[in-house]
Amino acid sequence: MPKIKTNRAVAKRFKKTAKGGLKSAHAFTSHRFHGKTKKQRRHLRGTHVVSATNTKKYLKLLK
Repeated sequence: MPKIKTNRAVAKRFKKTAKGGLKSAHAFTSHRFHGKTKKQRRHLRGTHVVSATNTKKYLKLLK
């Protein structure tokens, strides 16, 4: 039986955390910052943790 290939799209977008969760960059951060408030821009910095529901789905694709 062949090995399951890792889904490269998911592998590029998500990083695994130490406890087995996933983290990724925020959406809406590539351009058009003039339409966002200072508070919005500040909160979009860094990474966010993916919800438990989606984590399960994406971890299957990372195997």
